[in-house]
Amino acid sequence: MTDKTTRPRKGAGERAGDLLARITELEARVAQLEAARDAAVSNLVAAVVPPPATRPAPVIPSPAGPPPAEPAPHEEITEETLAVIAAAVAAFLGERAHIRQVRLVASEAWAQQGRVSVMASHRWAVHR
Repeated sequence: MTDKTTRPRKGAGERAGDLLARITELEARVAQLEAARDAAVSNLVAAVVPPPATRPAPVIPSPAGPPPAEPAPHEEITEETLAVIAAAVAAFLGERAHIRQVRLVASEAWAQQGRVSVMASHRWAVHR
């Protein structure tokens, strides 16, 4: 014996079937969009990343010669580097982002934090 509250309504099976068909359609669309995004990011990175260059022969300075010049402190960010950054951001966020500013920051903080984490991994265990 079934109660009014436990009996399915008329047409409920049709609506559930429609919903399942729509969910399947949306899942296929999401998979298609993800594949297109991955292909676009791969093409962008492949177009931007230059082929590996051969290393030039090392220059051995003469003992009496001047020391080699230091690199310029304010290097320009190339279009290729900016495109790689944009591709990485797009891959991470899943959508294109507007990059407003990119600047090179010279800081010893990253190196110091790396040393701290290495030293922390070498701590002695205290056995009681």
